[in-house]
Amino acid sequence: MRLARARESLPPGEAAAQATAAILRDTLHGDRPGVVVDSPPGAGKSTLVVRAARELAAAGRRLMIVAQTNAQVDDLVDRLAREDPELLVGRLHSSDPEPYDRVLDTHPSVRPSAKAADLAELPVVVSTAAKWAWVKTDTPWEHAIVDEAYQMRSDALLAVAGLFERALFVGDPGQLDPFSQVGVEQWAGLTYDPSASAVSTLLAHNPDLPQHRLPVSWRLPASAAPLVSRAFYPFTPFTSGTGPDDRTLAFAGASDGSPVDRVIDEAAASGWGLLELPARHTPRTDPQAVAAVADVVRRLLARDGETRSERSHDGVPLTADRVAVGTAHRDQAAAVRAALAARDVTDVVVDTANRLQGREFDVTVVLHPLSGRPDATAFHLETGRLCVLASRHRHACVVVCRAGVPELLDDHPSTEPVQLGVTVKFPDGWEANHAVLALLAEHRVEL
Repeated sequence: MRLARARESLPPGEAAAQATAAILRDTLHGDRPGVVVDSPPGAGKSTLVVRAARELAAAGRRLMIVAQTNAQVDDLVDRLAREDPELLVGRLHSSDPEPYDRVLDTHPSVRPSAKAADLAELPVVVSTAAKWAWVKTDTPWEHAIVDEAYQMRSDALLAVAGLFERALFVGDPGQLDPFSQVGVEQWAGLTYDPSASAVSTLLAHNPDLPQHRLPVSWRLPASAAPLVSRAFYPFTPFTSGTGPDDRTLAFAGASDGSPVDRVIDEAAASGWGLLELPARHTPRTDPQAVAAVADVVRRLLARDGETRSERSHDGVPLTADRVAVGTAHRDQAAAVRAALAARDVTDVVVDTANRLQGREFDVTVVLHPLSGRPDATAFHLETGRLCVLASRHRHACVVVCRAGVPELLDDHPSTEPVQLGVTVKFPDGWEANHAVLALLAEHRVEL
């Protein structure tokens, strides 16, 4: 704890370097069977995974990497191949017709196969947890890296635990909890709860494992990191890797004076903007809110935005592929896509919080999960959902929401049953929503 406090007083780059050095030291030279790393949004989790993989391979450790989706696997293999072209990497895939991203075929060092035996002698093999669960071996890998470990259910970890001797677990504790298609109440509080995250179950049985955290977010700007840290990571605080003047968002096109343009200008200046519609109970695909989201995106692109940051001091155009829309439900995302198409806006990513996890954009537009709702359900109050939506941007975030959400929260306090043996998640969604809305109120523009 004293070491963590000392790092908070260091410059961001130095604090991050010290944390990474400690993680690699425990991973490469420690004697414990596992090392756990908590990573806030944009803290360089993938960079850490790639670096740890290269150093383990250089030390002669046979390594398997476990990710949660095929897209994550392909991204990791692509990064490993680009950063270390001499390192042979196996891409273990399914037997589907298009089992992996064909960009991997452009790397001579990547060996794809549907059979683990074909790749067993390679220094690094990467695949999904679902694929690894079918692998049988008499000679376990010396080391494993489990990426997005907080999004991995403990039953998935149990299915692959026999394949390796030691492991580095890396993930973001503030993101969405592991998904389950069946009811899990009957296991709540048990040490073998299969729906719990891999990390929580691991630490419940091994509380003395080394635990680290990455202390700096390189994605979130100085305007966003304090709120996201305070609202979603109160026990593992982090800072932004950039200062208040290191990033700017400006528009060549003048404002037309409308509420949409005014909230865009507010977000460009402060990092946050709230476009507030009149209070009303609405269908989930609220036509007015959907139209407002689409109008914000259209004007963002029509006004010829330009970003400057530590990555480029020359202006970089704000293009459609650097803008994203986040929603709570798939039907809301579909409605926004249709509204954007009607406005001739293409190439903007529109998806749910679940699918936006791990992604990064310059500007995001969020349809608030509680906008227009008559109640505040556990789904809409899930802390991870709001955390994902509020932490995808490098420059600015505009939230579209109907008025009355603070009152809705006060009328619907959390009534989830308390279960013995279950650690209460803190902060809960009720508190996190209030914290976010309190800040957004300072940047409100009424529609």
